[in-house]
Amino acid sequence: MVPFRFFDLRVARTRGLTPSLIRVTFQGFPDDDALDAFDSGGRDQSLSLFLPHPHQDAPVVPVDAGDGSAIFAAWRALPESTRAVMRSYTVREQRRTETGGREFDIDFAVHEDGGPACRWAQTAAPGKRAMVLGPAIAENTSVRCQPPADTEWVLLWGDETALPAMAAILEWLPVGMKTRVWVDVPHAADRIELKTDADAEIVWLVRDEGAPSAVAAVAAAELPEGTPYAWIAGESGGVKALRRHLVGERGIDRRRVTFVGYWRRGVSEDGLRDDPALAEIDES
Repeated sequence: MVPFRFFDLRVARTRGLTPSLIRVTFQGFPDDDALDAFDSGGRDQSLSLFLPHPHQDAPVVPVDAGDGSAIFAAWRALPESTRAVMRSYTVREQRRTETGGREFDIDFAVHEDGGPACRWAQTAAPGKRAMVLGPAIAENTSVRCQPPADTEWVLLWGDETALPAMAAILEWLPVGMKTRVWVDVPHAADRIELKTDADAEIVWLVRDEGAPSAVAAVAAAELPEGTPYAWIAGESGGVKALRRHLVGERGIDRRRVTFVGYWRRGVSEDGLRDDPALAEIDES
């Protein structure tokens, strides 16, 4: 079975979670059964979301172009005003509906000067169409959060773009796992309830309140003893600085640090895709 495939979607409903997060719930198009083969691996499961432009009823995606690289090349060859807007997002939760079908949520980080995906989420209404290249098997390479079996405690840091993944990871962690969490958000009202059975200490870093940087906040903390695993995601500059601190100053084995630059300040995801060097986070 192929690990990823295309799924046609329609918006079932939307809900504002905080000033910076909108939840969009998707079902299959034209019916719930269309998502029967969709199989999220949980945690930070990512997918490629394709959205229509405002003048289109459905996204234009070259689904018959071949494998992943061929599809991307064919998508890039289409006029920018025609090809679907493509962005990477996390599956927040997948579940059965009352009718026995499936649906899943994506939480969109939104702000006043957001890009096309942000604007789409802010105006999405039931019935609006989208498409994803998403998981068809739960064990897939787009689940990056993979703590080794000997992990004794977990460190999580992320900004609002990583909050959906962090929430899902916290729900997945085993009972009693020592976990230290830092969540960097713009506003005090962006705090949400984070459910977990782990032994988690959660610190909200609110930028409106003058919160310290990721490195400053973590550097000031007393971390647990034992063998760690770290997952850090969000703005690539902050992720890069924090990873260097964890590896260089805290002595955490670099192989035990999962780090993901979800975005880069001043550069759109299209810009990162156009210049791969911008998307890379220094491995040194």
